[in-house]
Formats: sequence, structure tokens, C-alpha cells
Amino acid sequence: MKHFNVFPYDSNIDFMRMRWVSLSVAALLMLVSLVAMGTRGFNFSLDFTGGIGVELRYAQAPNVDRVREQLEAAGFHGAEVQSFGSDHDLLVRLQTDDKKEGTSDKAASIGDAVARAASLAGNPATKRSSSVISAEVGKDLALNGMYAVIFVIVGFLLYISMRFEKKFAVAATIGTMHDVIVCAGWFAVSGHEFDLNVLAGILSVMGFSINDTIVVFDRVRENFRSLRSEPTEILNKSVNQTLSRTVITSFVAFLTALALYIFGGDSLRGMAESQMIGIVIGTLSSIYISCALLTIGGLKVTKQDLMPKAKDHAELARRP
Repeated sequence: MKHFNVFPYDSNIDFMRMRWVSLSVAALLMLVSLVAMGTRGFNFSLDFTGGIGVELRYAQAPNVDRVREQLEAAGFHGAEVQSFGSDHDLLVRLQTDDKKEGTSDKAASIGDAVARAASLAGNPATKRSSSVISAEVGKDLALNGMYAVIFVIVGFLLYISMRFEKKFAVAATIGTMHDVIVCAGWFAVSGHEFDLNVLAGILSVMGFSINDTIVVFDRVRENFRSLRSEPTEILNKSVNQTLSRTVITSFVAFLTALALYIFGGDSLRGMAESQMIGIVIGTLSSIYISCALLTIGGLKVTKQDLMPKAKDHAELARRP
């Protein structure tokens, strides 16, 4: 496997020397993200705000991009157009201008206008149905997403506390929350549309981030038990030894998200964007943040924290 190493296994980049700089930058990014989310908010899609949904049928398979362009030109800005059912059917979803949810009569009139605007030359659109999309569904899904985040965080704390040590669990959770906050903050700063696919992408970032961190922590525990060095030096060595694995894994995952961003269409672009940003931030946090947290304050790790417990020694002594 040495041929696949991007960095030499015995490389000695002094990451811990830069820990205060990296932690300061991470804190600044989190602060900017939180301020942006608090002041600017998100550009929520109609998954969260509600709107009108119109089902269209064509005699021939329509060009989705052309339909989207015609709706934009007709004044239906930000219309979401996607295939629905067969190749001859499209679902058009629109946000309404007023804050109150639309009525059935309003949905019917908007549906007729959408059908006229979405008709192509030689391939007219026929309205099959039009209905009001309630914002309550999106709110429930967003609330479930928050519950999922809390569930994952608690699971991380319990699992890492049992497998490693409580200090590691806190450091890993802080690093993961940093990745999620910065990733979400990007959508607040950029104003890119925030829909359920983006929420799913951000949740997937948590899994990727913690996986990278656990690999590094596993090497940290191994080196603490086998090497006689200062904790800072052991942490630094552990990051260097896993550096190639971290970079290669992240690069392959990034290529997958990039392909989804380029070829997945508009409906999946937000999710791919959140995953790409999360992969980059998660990789940097596993290198510069998670281990750096184990060198400061109450999280400072010692050799005694990671030595085998008395129970482990007794079991080893009984082995033939």
C-alpha cells in the first residue's frame, strides 16, 4: 500500500505547532456561520415555505431545461421542474408571493397559467392537477432533521466514550458540529436555496466527518500505548501516519459528490454542494482541529487516559 501514499508514512509535518492558529480560524468560521444564520437566515425552498404544485402531461417527452427557461421568462421565477411518473409527465412547484397558503381556486388558476407557459412548440402541456403544498409538511421534516442531529450527537458521545475516552468523545463532537455549522453557514452566506436535499447532505456530512476522526483517534490510542513520547508529539505523529488515508478517502468522496453536482441536475445540486463543502471542511477538521482539541484545557489527554484498564491486564495475564 506504500505506492498509494500521497505523503510518506514517516512524514513529520508539525500540525500541533499550528494548533492555536487552526483552532482560531475554526472558531472564526463558526462565528461567521452562526451570525449569518442568525441575521441573514436561509433561502428556504417551498419544501419549507409551501406553495403550489402543478402536474403537467405532454404528448412527447419534453425538454426539462427548455420548460424551465420558458417558465422563468413567463415570470414564474425559481420554479422547480422535475420528471414525475413517466417521461411525458412533469411536476412544477412554485412558491407563492403572499405569506398565507393559497386556496384551491388560486392553485387552479396558477396551474392553467403554468400549463400555457410550459407548452413547447409542437408539444403542448396539459394540466393534470394543481394543488396547494402545505408548509407544515416541510416544518415537520425540518423538525425531524433536528431530532436526527441530536440523536447522532448523543450516539457519537456514547460510542466514542465507550471505545476511547470521554475527552475524545467531546473533541470529536466539537469537530463534527464545527463541520455541520460551517456547511450550513455557507448556505446562509451564499443565499443558495436550502431544501430537504441540502438538509440530507448536511446530515451525511456528520457521518463522513466522524468516520475520519475515529480513524485518527484509533491511531492516537495505539501510539499512546506503544510510544514513549510527549502527548503533543504522539498526536502529531498519529495525524501524519493517517494523512495519506485521510486525503485519499476524501478525494474519492469529493469526486463522487462532484459528479453528482455536475450530472445530477438542479434537484440534487444543493445536496451535492453541501457534501462537497462538508468533505473539504471535515477533512481539514480531522487534521487540524480534533487532535488539537486534545492538547488544551480539560480535554488535554495523557498516557494514563489511554492505557489498558486493570480488567484488560487481568485478561491478558490469564492467556496461555
